[in-house]
Amino acid sequence: MVMQESGMWDSSPNFGTSPQMFVQQILSEFHLRKEELLEMMRRIQQEMAKGLRLESHQTASVKMLPSYVRSTPDGSEVGDFLALDLGGTNFRVMLVKVGEDEKRFWKIATNNQMYSIPVDVMTGTAEMLFDYIAQCISNFLDQYNMKDKKLPLGFTFSFPVRHEDIDKGILLNWTKGFKVSGAEGNNVVGLLRDAIKRNGDFEMDVVAMVNDTVATMISCYYEDHSCEVGMIIGTGCNACYMEEMKNVELVEGEEGRMCVNTEWGGFGDTGELEEFRLEYDCVVDEMSVNPGYQLYEKIIGGKYMGELTRLVLLKLVNQNLLFNGEASQLLKTRGSFETRFLSQIESDTGDQKQIYNVLTKLGVLPSEADCDIVHLVCESVSTRAAHVCAAGLAGIINRMWENKCKETMRITVGIDGSVYKLHPHFKHRFHTMVRELAPHCEVTFLQSDEGSGRGAALISAVARKMAS
Repeated sequence: MVMQESGMWDSSPNFGTSPQMFVQQILSEFHLRKEELLEMMRRIQQEMAKGLRLESHQTASVKMLPSYVRSTPDGSEVGDFLALDLGGTNFRVMLVKVGEDEKRFWKIATNNQMYSIPVDVMTGTAEMLFDYIAQCISNFLDQYNMKDKKLPLGFTFSFPVRHEDIDKGILLNWTKGFKVSGAEGNNVVGLLRDAIKRNGDFEMDVVAMVNDTVATMISCYYEDHSCEVGMIIGTGCNACYMEEMKNVELVEGEEGRMCVNTEWGGFGDTGELEEFRLEYDCVVDEMSVNPGYQLYEKIIGGKYMGELTRLVLLKLVNQNLLFNGEASQLLKTRGSFETRFLSQIESDTGDQKQIYNVLTKLGVLPSEADCDIVHLVCESVSTRAAHVCAAGLAGIINRMWENKCKETMRITVGIDGSVYKLHPHFKHRFHTMVRELAPHCEVTFLQSDEGSGRGAALISAVARKMAS
């Protein structure tokens, strides 16, 4: 569906019916029935199966990338590790100390520093990006007087990568607003090692590169050994899980299991989501840096939810159902309605203060009825995101249940990400729908703290131990 944002949705409704009914009618498109979510789940499972098979992997929209993470920490890993976490507009460097406390319990202590990635670096060359990362590491090591130590390093890199080993992965494509030239098709660890050499004032042993979902799963496994699924619901959305090796045709060997990074954000890129996508989804996609790609993620991710909401509000304004048919210049500006506004608006306790504050920042003076409608729009967008995300996780969990051939299965899902952590109702809606779509499983959700960095350090600890 091709649509220009400027002249969108100008047709006015027939006011023989109340405006509230028209609002409800427009928002009803966001409310997916259980049958529709089950159908979405089945299609995700089909694409997962295609992604695992050698013959169909290339054409699958869910790539099912092997992570080469086969072992989980057992408590014998000790030492100092450095972790890098690149997955959005901020980049984090973390020092992770793994050891035993006085009661000989395994414990992990962390110190970290966040660095903001400039826009010109996000859209520049690979050399610019990785030189910037090396400078951040250098700055961090200076702070902790550790330039003289050659630490093992775990790199959490949250973009689609085809692994050839635990420390070698080829970047398939950028997502989440990155458009760095000269990186796609290249070994990411190699690019990092080259930048560290160019920097020249410290040495580092890059032993493992993992996706943030894999790092989150391993970090949560440290707390709960039933954790066999990792998820991120933040700027973007993705999941990994432990798959039987006999089903992972891209890697030789049939014994045991391996963590598979689904890269399910691309689900729908070959047409599987067409009847579920709305006009707003099409506009968000067309205006993105990667039109036609990551369509599933563009329904769920924090990078897109605010803009989806803004487009719905504009439609209601254009149909004279909101703000007396007048949108402020700011509301007409792409990207002005931030995803954090949804959290603020939906956490409103009923006095409408939060809603009023957000809207006045956007140059709008709303009535009480306007505030109610805006709350309803935010609720519709975020509930759809939670339910669509639940269809994906239920697809993974039901597949694992079938693999194990058990009547009931207990499983823990480790989750990180700003949408999951900060939105006041996403979590509850998501949990409820997952349990409804996966009735044979007892699902526990474990929120991860510092999961990406801590998990990367633990994986590098395991990798170093296995290599020695």
